[in-house]
Amino acid sequence: MTRLDWGVLVGTLLVIVAYGLWKTRNVNTAEDYLRGGSDLKWWTIGLSIMATQASAITFLSMPGQAYEDGMGFLQFYFGLPVAMVILSATIVPLYHKLKVYTAYEYLETRFDLKTRQLTAFLFLLSRGLAAGISIYAPAIILSTVLGWSLNLTNLVIGVLVIVYTVSGGTRAVSQTQTLQMVVMLGGMALAFAFIVSRLPPHVSMSDAVGIAGTLGKLKVVDFSPRLGTRYTFWSGMTGGLFVALAYFGTDQSQVQRYLSGSPLVESRLGLLFNGLVKIPMQFLILFVGVILFVFYQFHQPPVFFNAAELARVRATPQAAALATLEASYTDAFNFKKQRIDALVAARDPATVAVARTLLRDADTRLNALRAEAKTLIAKARPGAETKDADYVFISFVTREFPSGLVGLLLAVIFCAAMSATASALNALGSTTVVDFYKRSWKKEASDAHYLRAAKLFTVFWGVVAMLFAAFASQLDNLIQAVNILGSIFYGPMLGVFLVGFFFKRARATPVFWSIVVAQLTVVAVFKLSTIGFLWYNVIGCAAVVAISLAFSRPIRAT
Repeated sequence: MTRLDWGVLVGTLLVIVAYGLWKTRNVNTAEDYLRGGSDLKWWTIGLSIMATQASAITFLSMPGQAYEDGMGFLQFYFGLPVAMVILSATIVPLYHKLKVYTAYEYLETRFDLKTRQLTAFLFLLSRGLAAGISIYAPAIILSTVLGWSLNLTNLVIGVLVIVYTVSGGTRAVSQTQTLQMVVMLGGMALAFAFIVSRLPPHVSMSDAVGIAGTLGKLKVVDFSPRLGTRYTFWSGMTGGLFVALAYFGTDQSQVQRYLSGSPLVESRLGLLFNGLVKIPMQFLILFVGVILFVFYQFHQPPVFFNAAELARVRATPQAAALATLEASYTDAFNFKKQRIDALVAARDPATVAVARTLLRDADTRLNALRAEAKTLIAKARPGAETKDADYVFISFVTREFPSGLVGLLLAVIFCAAMSATASALNALGSTTVVDFYKRSWKKEASDAHYLRAAKLFTVFWGVVAMLFAAFASQLDNLIQAVNILGSIFYGPMLGVFLVGFFFKRARATPVFWSIVVAQLTVVAVFKLSTIGFLWYNVIGCAAVVAISLAFSRPIRAT
């Protein structure tokens, strides 16, 4: 990190925070803090919705996901545009009509208090844990760049986000996310342009795409019906649809973004804007990872991207074995590079076909050596983190980017962390106050009291998130971990809302117990089966609907 990088990073963050504080300088009531007012425009709502979902994990982990597995993760979002249309036509008008602070207030009106608070509890649990992952993701960056321990970095980032969130509540979060999205998308576009510029002069964009396609990185759509395949067209259009309906329709961190819209049309347009732009944005971020993969076909990557972990192994008795493995890796890389050059130079179809086969064989050998390196790391340091996909992009940034651009890309990650984590903590604090504290614990108090309570609960959830962040290093690829976590809880949450909306004769007690049974069922499926996680949402939702209807006779769907 040069002085210029520090200047760009600190300057960008200070401008965004100062803008948020200035725009929310008059927030001094509980309603303004919890709801953020009712005068936000659709473009602010839309960008705020996108920024809430696009956490630091998106920009840190997704390029690494594409580097390892290609573009197939994009299928996760295929159901999202459909969900935005459904929500705009159904749930958004209902929330506006009821003038609710949280999504879960509706459930008491429709069923009873215990159903409301159980669903709110599931949200608090899932979003509180996800907030911890959102803090951990940028902590990887700072610990790598500055040489800090992960626990110290988690603490520093968590405290900064708590201070930022408590200062202005919902309005501060929404207002600053507009600038944050500009920085995030601009930074990723610059990263893409820089990586392309670093490709060899004789390699065109067409050649780069051909190399990526040969090595299986450009398969966007998989029509396979296998339930064990994590990302397919069918899981995206069904499980992904259920995820989007649950996340944007029942998760308070998103509902709170569009409850500020006034009139109703602003909230609807904000959601539809998200449905229109989200897939192209995710495509860009994944494609950055694919082009980064192509770059590393011409410039030798490390055998393991977590440089700090490699350094620790070199201080163990396995150092000699690692050195031998790295020498073999260099030889395999050089051999593979020859195969790539042959493919680029090939012109007739027969030569191209042979070159592709030889390249795939060389790639298999290189991947086998990377797997051996991970096994060696685990042997040298039992319990060490052997998954390095989350380090791919940041490793490239710190090694290859010029001064100034490093600071900008770090600012991108921090903006994403601030926006997503601030939204989560704000929603967690609001839900705790509205659905538990004000409803059951302290029913009669002043506005100032509830404002203080909301800020204190926000701090509490920030501490919980930091504690969970300390364990996030034990998880799989972060972008997958956060989506798996959401899928475990979102199905039952969506199911109870669907029952409330469409089955008028469903009764409170059967619905309550259906949530409990459905949640236990999803956890059992997660622990005992190999079904792709997107199907958890379908299973959980279907279980709530089926059990509720079975024990609420007679039933008439409307």
